[in-house]
Amino acid sequence: MQQKSTDHETANRFASSWNNLPQGSVYTAAQFEEWMYPLTKEYVENKRVLELGCGNASLMVHMASWKPRYLEGVDLGDSVLSAYKNMSHYVDQKYAIYQTDLTEYISKGFDVVYCIGVLHHLKDPFKGFQSVVRNVSAGGAFHCWVYAQEGNATIRMFVDPVRMIASRLPWFISKYCLALPLVIPFFIYAHIVSRFKNNPIVKKLPLFEYAVWIVQREFSFFHHVAFDQLVTPQTRYIPKAAIEKWLGSIAAIDLKSTYIIKRNGNSWKFGGRVY
Repeated sequence: MQQKSTDHETANRFASSWNNLPQGSVYTAAQFEEWMYPLTKEYVENKRVLELGCGNASLMVHMASWKPRYLEGVDLGDSVLSAYKNMSHYVDQKYAIYQTDLTEYISKGFDVVYCIGVLHHLKDPFKGFQSVVRNVSAGGAFHCWVYAQEGNATIRMFVDPVRMIASRLPWFISKYCLALPLVIPFFIYAHIVSRFKNNPIVKKLPLFEYAVWIVQREFSFFHHVAFDQLVTPQTRYIPKAAIEKWLGSIAAIDLKSTYIIKRNGNSWKFGGRVY
C-alpha cells in the first residue's frame, strides 16, 4: 500500500504543475530529439509507441510529429487532463491516453516504449523499469532517462533540503515564493558560465554542462524546471552501476543492444532492445 500511496502523492503534485502550464509542449523539437537519441524519427515512424509517465503530453506532441502508427500515453495523475487537450490537435494521429499506474500497466506490447524523467520519482524505480521492458514487444526497443547520482552533488546538497519543505506547500506558493526567487541566481550563473564556457577553469564549475545546455532556453523554462524540482515529494539519483544492474537483471533484454549515455553531465539516457 505504501508504494501506491507514495506514487499517488507524487503524481498529484506533478499534476498541479502540469495542469497550470500554458497549452502545448514546454520542450522544443530540438530538445525532444536530443532526449530521445539514439532513437530517431526514421526508427519510430509507422511503429506502435508507448510513453510511460506522459504528464501533460509535452513529449507526446513531438512524438506525434514522428508519425508513429499508434501512440499511447499513461500517467497516474490528473495531468492526463492537460494531455488530452494538448493531443486533441493531432487529428491525424491515432492515439490514446490512460490514467493508471505505470508500474502495474500491462499492454499487448509496443515496438517502442519510452519513459523520460519519471523512474527517479517512483518509490521503486526498478519496478517502473520492469514495466517499461514488460510492455515492449519482441524485437522492440525501450529508452529511458533518469537523474544521475554522478554530477548532481550540488543539487542534492542545496535543492533537496528545500524540496522537503516546498513539496508540502500549495503549488502556487512553491512556484512563485520559492522556485521563482531561487532560480534567478542560477539563471545568472548559467549565462555567465555559458559566456566563458571555453575557459578551462569554468569547465570545472558545478553543473557546467547542464548550465551550457539550459541557457539556450528562456527564463520561463528555467522557472518551470526549478518548480519541477521542488514540487515532487521524492526524487532519487540513479548511479550508472544501478542502471547496469537493471539492464543485466532482465533476461528479455538483448545486452548487446544496450547503451548508457551521460547527458548534460548529470543524467543518464539508457535503453536497448528486447528479444
